[in-house]
Amino acid sequence: MRRTALRKYQRLEAAGLWRPEPGAQRLDVVVSLGEATLTITDMRDRVQAHWSLAAIARANPGASPALYHPDADPGETLEIAEGEDEMIAAIEILRTAIARQRPRPGRLRFAGMAVSLLAVVLVVTLWLPGAARDHALRVVPEAKRTEIGQALLDHVFRVTGPPCRTPGGAGAVAALEQRLPPEDGRARLVVVRSGVRDALRLTGGTTLVNADLVEDHDTPDAVAGHIIAAHLRAEARDPLDRLLADAGLWEVLRLMATGSLSDETLRAHAEALLRNPPEPPPNDALIAGFARWQVRATPYAYARDITGETVLGLIEADPFARDADLPPILSDGNWLRLQGICGG
Repeated sequence: MRRTALRKYQRLEAAGLWRPEPGAQRLDVVVSLGEATLTITDMRDRVQAHWSLAAIARANPGASPALYHPDADPGETLEIAEGEDEMIAAIEILRTAIARQRPRPGRLRFAGMAVSLLAVVLVVTLWLPGAARDHALRVVPEAKRTEIGQALLDHVFRVTGPPCRTPGGAGAVAALEQRLPPEDGRARLVVVRSGVRDALRLTGGTTLVNADLVEDHDTPDAVAGHIIAAHLRAEARDPLDRLLADAGLWEVLRLMATGSLSDETLRAHAEALLRNPPEPPPNDALIAGFARWQVRATPYAYARDITGETVLGLIEADPFARDADLPPILSDGNWLRLQGICGG
């Protein structure tokens, strides 16, 4: 825009009154526009001053006659005579065009602050939650996991009811724990009447088992399969990771700072787990798990789908479909005691 304006007003001249300093005599001058300057010439055609177009300021915006001065020297003035409207308009257009091309530190600062703020928001919302959660998973000791798991169980039992207990059933549960230990630590199995779809591994290592799995089947293979699936899910994703993901960043920071989670967070997670239990592991992982624990996959598959249609892959890939020489899951006596653990 500045170049367009310069071409338009390149030969423009006007009369004016110029004063080199405060108190000096004002001189009649001719003002002409150049490529980058405003040239002030006296009546003998002698150049008195060159003003940079980029450094012209107006002392009386909107008033008449127009009064200009160099931006850094308000003592030197140039008064454009009345009637020289075209020159005044030209100077104003050029001043506006030049001002638009100047860098705006305020806007740059604002843009910089906005970019910085956006970066902080992205770090807090995208990177920090995962990083904080990963760090917490590494540093939270096993004793603290057990403590959190016990507190979580208290909220779970409000939905499922208290765990089933009988004198003989406790021994049967202990035998099943020894037969199906997890990869790390030992199994802690708890049978509940309702609220759990099948078997669910919690933070701290406790696995909840629905009573239907022991009451509605003739052999312990189905319940063993569901316990194996729960172990595999915990191996694929630490149950504490899901708890912390549900809890959110501030609760993760609270855990690292104080070593505890709020009751509200544990209650909400317990309800979410029971309302939306995790999906079964992939078939490949299940088949490898059944081979590791030496348990037949077919009874588990039919427990999930009595028709066998949706679990055909498990049935066909059962590593022990034709092998009856497997370590027993439970003795007949322990199986009967486990079936009666809820008083059924």
